This record gives sequence, structure tokens and C-alpha cells, in this order.
Amino acid sequence: MQEQAFRFGRARHLVGIAGLPPAAQGTVGVIVLNAGLVHRVGPFRLHVDLTRRLNACGYPTLRFDFSTVGDSGASGESQSREQQILADTNDAMTLLRRQAGCTRFVLVGLCSGAQNAHTVACADDKVAGAVFLDGYAYRTFGYRLRHYLPRLIDPARWRRLLSPHRKSVEKIRGEPVFSTVPSPQTVVRADLAGMVERGMHLCLIYSGGINMFFNHARQFRECFGRVMTHPRVSTCFVRETDHTYVLVDDRKRLIDQIEGWLRNNFPIAPTAAAPLRRAELEASP
Repeated sequence: MQEQAFRFGRARHLVGIAGLPPAAQGTVGVIVLNAGLVHRVGPFRLHVDLTRRLNACGYPTLRFDFSTVGDSGASGESQSREQQILADTNDAMTLLRRQAGCTRFVLVGLCSGAQNAHTVACADDKVAGAVFLDGYAYRTFGYRLRHYLPRLIDPARWRRLLSPHRKSVEKIRGEPVFSTVPSPQTVVRADLAGMVERGMHLCLIYSGGINMFFNHARQFRECFGRVMTHPRVSTCFVRETDHTYVLVDDRKRLIDQIEGWLRNNFPIAPTAAAPLRRAELEASP
């Protein structure tokens, strides 16, 4: 396996690390997107561990920074954030196509990275699959039953609610929380159905770290409907895992799962090793 650092993109403003197995010509390429403002290595080097494992299996990969994130600069274009994400990801696909002959791609994203992968998957036919880690989630009726019912019958919680110190605690907890506004549930549900109808393979893996929005495997169907039972859709809820996969064993299990899903849905055909076209190396690893 060979890793190379590239400066690429329409304004040569993007920086990424490509893993280029020697015999991967024409294989589906895997592109890992930033998790929020986290550098391309991912939380606790998750993206590094993941891409190197997939490289060892024969998949070309690219972990890169979006415009103005990590080591990447600005493109100088007047674009909305969504337009920039689409253009940056298309530049990433172009790089893997030139370096490894990839014509189809799988996107992997955690949290806001999953939302960005969703945006690209809706708009770009070159996307053949996506792994959404803690992506869109909505508090359904089932969620509320599972969340509130155990609390209603918990005597300790009632004692705390009736405590004279409750108001001071509520004041502390009442500080504003800043977050992005998600797409409406009906829109996301239709998007996912459209992806599957187009032939895409989807893998949704949610952790217990987002239990304020998602708390049971049944919630996949509650949120997104019957499309979650389609043969091209894989779902998994791991209650014991935190949102950023801080534990080594949790990261390993996640990587094992993604590798298995890729092997099942995008198997690598045996091919003879072919020399790769090399691009100018301008960025440090």
C-alpha cells in the first residue's frame, strides 16, 4: 500500500492523503469526509485507521479536508456552503479517478460529515454507496416512549424534581446550545428512498452517543420508513459506543463492520497490478 499527500482541486486549495493499493485500478474508491471541523485524521485518528485498513483490503481511499478546514485553503469562489461541499467532493473524486481509475465512489461521514455525504449522494450519480455514522436522527413517538417512560416511574427522579434546589439546577442547564438546523424528516426520508431507488447501497451506523435523538434500532424505520428494510440498506445501533469512538476496541469494531459491508457490497475483482500515474507531491503528510 502506498500513501501520498496531494494538493488538488479546482484552485489547488485542497489537501488530502490518498491510499493507493498497487492493483486497485478501476475499483470503487472510498472518500472519508471531515467530521465537523476536525482535521482529516478524524476523531482519535479514526479516519487514518479506517483508510489504512481499507487500503490493505485493496480499496483506494482519500481522506481530505474541505475548503477552509484543516490544511485546506479557500477556493476564492463565491459559493454557498452546500455548493462548496459538492465541488470539493467532486474534486476528490477526480483525484481518485486520475490516480486509481475509480469511476464509482463510497462516501463515509461521521455526524456533520454524514450530513455532507448525504448532500453529495443526493446530487452526484458517481456515488454508489455511503456510510452514515450518526447522521440524521429525529425524535419519534417511539423514541419519546423509550426515553420518558422509564423516567416517569423512577422514584429517584421524582425526588430530584421535588427538591428545593431544582430551580438553581434548571438555571444552570438552561444555557443556550448552538447547533445546525437539520433537514426536515420528510425530505431526508425521500432522499434516502431516492438513493436506494437509484441503486445505491447504504450503511447507517448509529451510536449511543446521540441518545438525545436516537435510542433504539427500531428508530431507523420510525425515522425513515420502509426503505430501511431494503436489501441494499444496512442498519446498526450500538448503544454502548460513544459518538467519537474514543475507545480503541470501539474503533476496531466499527472498522471491522465497515470493511465487511464494503466487501459484501463492493467486492474487489482480482486484477493484475498496474502502474499508477503519479501527481506532484506538494503537501506534507
